[in-house]
Amino acid sequence: MSDTIYRNGIFSANEWIILDDEADLPGDGKAMVSLDRFLELGGTAPEGLELGVVIRAGDKAERLVDHLAAVPVIAVDFPKFSDGRGYSSARLLREKFGYRGELRAIGDVLIDQIPFMIRCGIDSFEITHAPTRRALEEDRLNEVPIYLQPVGREGEVPLGTRPWARRRVA
Repeated sequence: MSDTIYRNGIFSANEWIILDDEADLPGDGKAMVSLDRFLELGGTAPEGLELGVVIRAGDKAERLVDHLAAVPVIAVDFPKFSDGRGYSSARLLREKFGYRGELRAIGDVLIDQIPFMIRCGIDSFEITHAPTRRALEEDRLNEVPIYLQPVGREGEVPLGTRPWARRRVA
């Protein structure tokens, strides 16, 4: 395990392994599987194993709704910088479906994306990109003070308001 997980301003070890669909489940520990495999398992993990889910680009997050309370971590995959489907999945999971567990960004996570990912409800990040890691270690995470699209959070300027009046809520 290496210190690749960034959460609340610090790096920590990644305790979760991501399994291919063909891989055997370990007898214990923490493992993440694809959404399809999780649902094939009936949304339950064998005794002694914590089971998380990986939502890939194109997956329908709503398929997980009936199992959210049992899932300790959901990893939302960002396969490349220009693929924004993960943002939609994260917002659905947090805002529409009320997911309260750890929501992790994996894949192509770059420093410029993190403020937007946080705004969508992601609270941990797997950082493998060296310049992004260095920027986070040097506390160079920029904030975006004005948003063009409100997310419906309490205290935020409502829909229909001019974009320049919308500001991040502290």
